[in-house]
Amino acid sequence: MPNDQPPLHGHALIQDYLKTLDGSPGVYRMLDQQSRVLYVGKARNLKARVSNYARPSGHSGRIARMISETTAMMFLTTRTETEALLLEQNLIKQLKPRYNVLLRDDKSFPNILVTDHAYPMIKKHRGAKKEKGTYFGPFASAGAVNRTLAQLQRVFLLRNCTDSQFEGRTRPCLQFQIKRCTAPCVGKISAEDYGRQVADAQRYLSGKSTQIQETLAAQMQAASDAMEFERAAALRDRIRALTQVQTAQGINPHTVTEADIVALHMEGGQACVQVFFIRAGQNWGNRDFYPRAGADIEAPEVLEAFLGQFYDDKEPPRQILLSHPLEHGDLMEQALSQKLGRKVALLVPQRGEKAELVDGALRNARESLARKMAESATQTKLLAALAQAFGLPQPPQRIEVYDNSHIQGAHAVGAMIVAGPEGFMKNAYRKFNIRGDDLTPGDDFGMMKEVLGRRFKRLLKEDPDRSLGLWPDLLLIDGGAGQVSAVAQIMAEYGVQDIAMVGVAKGIDRDHGKEEFHRPHQRPFALRMNDPVLYFIQRLRDEAHRFAIGTHRAKRAKAVGATPLDEVPGVGAGRKRALLAHFGSAKAVSRAGLADLKAVDGISDAIAETIYAFFHEKG
Repeated sequence: MPNDQPPLHGHALIQDYLKTLDGSPGVYRMLDQQSRVLYVGKARNLKARVSNYARPSGHSGRIARMISETTAMMFLTTRTETEALLLEQNLIKQLKPRYNVLLRDDKSFPNILVTDHAYPMIKKHRGAKKEKGTYFGPFASAGAVNRTLAQLQRVFLLRNCTDSQFEGRTRPCLQFQIKRCTAPCVGKISAEDYGRQVADAQRYLSGKSTQIQETLAAQMQAASDAMEFERAAALRDRIRALTQVQTAQGINPHTVTEADIVALHMEGGQACVQVFFIRAGQNWGNRDFYPRAGADIEAPEVLEAFLGQFYDDKEPPRQILLSHPLEHGDLMEQALSQKLGRKVALLVPQRGEKAELVDGALRNARESLARKMAESATQTKLLAALAQAFGLPQPPQRIEVYDNSHIQGAHAVGAMIVAGPEGFMKNAYRKFNIRGDDLTPGDDFGMMKEVLGRRFKRLLKEDPDRSLGLWPDLLLIDGGAGQVSAVAQIMAEYGVQDIAMVGVAKGIDRDHGKEEFHRPHQRPFALRMNDPVLYFIQRLRDEAHRFAIGTHRAKRAKAVGATPLDEVPGVGAGRKRALLAHFGSAKAVSRAGLADLKAVDGISDAIAETIYAFFHEKG
């Protein structure tokens, strides 16, 4: 007989899973009817942990909703609870479950790199540490690195040019003229003296600035005694610059050499985590984060989830100073120590300098969240006013703005920016390389058709039932009635006719403030010059234009930097550099004889033959 029993869900389903679970540590996932992950959790004892969800009452509103939506569960056992914690946070970052605390906008942090070279350069580095050299970091932002680099160049006079620029110079550049470099490229300083400057810079970045100041002061006095007044003045300027570096950092703790200070403030169902980076006894900047959390989640749970996800792909420091104790602090300590391969201590300081550092970070978190909540309230009012101005049924939660950029059709790109109740959603921005071979150069209609076609084709595939929040409520198009009509036709082809769209035309004299707005089958209209909605739309359009121009410039620069060598099989970046350094240009490489090619360092006989054949047997 067929089974007419409805499928289990919620408490009954979870109760049924308990029959097959044991007391192993592991990770569990709760899934909804569409097999989307609602929640990922860890457990020291899977059966005991999951049995809590089988109770019919006693849950917070968030957990009760999650249980009611659960139609399936998945389990993965681990050897230890520490392994379960690491796996849990990794899965949360990958799957982004709706009911977990989720760290958003988690980007990598830049470092300072002193390269491995006879005359090392000092530069900003972001990403995997593949390049040979010595790394110092992390710094909280590119701005913090750039400021430190600018100050270090004034003190230590290290080069910041690329190796190819360094090798190709015949006279000093502007950096030498303004006393930011000692021009090792043209022999203005010996390798030994330059090496001492590099060593001083590395000592400073390792926290030994006092020793460097003492050495510079002794050298200045010696130069003065020898009546080398120009050298003494130069050393005096370097000492002053070093003092300015230390003053600009603000926080220079005496008892903390390496730590992250992590402080959490929660208010109105929102959370802000402030992280300060202390390395080598110096403040290397701070960043604020706004993890997704609900009103019924306690601070220890938010902070624990933040730490797990934040350090999932980053190396933790030896100490992490916290504003709140964790529920499973010993477990998090074990997990981070296991990742680092040495002891990591989690501390909640109660007195002394460490407590003062945490209080400072907590004050920053509180002020940052207050600013964000004020901005969010303003944004909510703007979205409501925009809905009223454009006759929308409700304030849009996701606005997509499109723009194109090209030069007479060359290097054409399309750009999409996204805005919502929390402002610009930069992690949702998209760029589109225009691929249409049949497009007439400069055909904005054709480019827009390609961009929107690709965008909605992907949406229909990834989120056909519009349940993931990826679909826009409003499209803003750069253009007038013609563009709006073309976009409406594209949308109709994809069966999408319920999304509002507005064309923003420059209006009379193409001036800011005189924009005209076009909607399908409606007369164009304008807003008052001082209307906040008009300023808001101008900001959206300007951001889309900025993103499109930046994307176009990057594509153009890449094309300009391309050479025929990029197409030669077996010639990567290293061999390309060696060939260009030896012959001076790609054209000279193409004309070189086989014997000349074989004479280049790093080019084997086989590769030389491949290069020769590529240029002499084509066509």
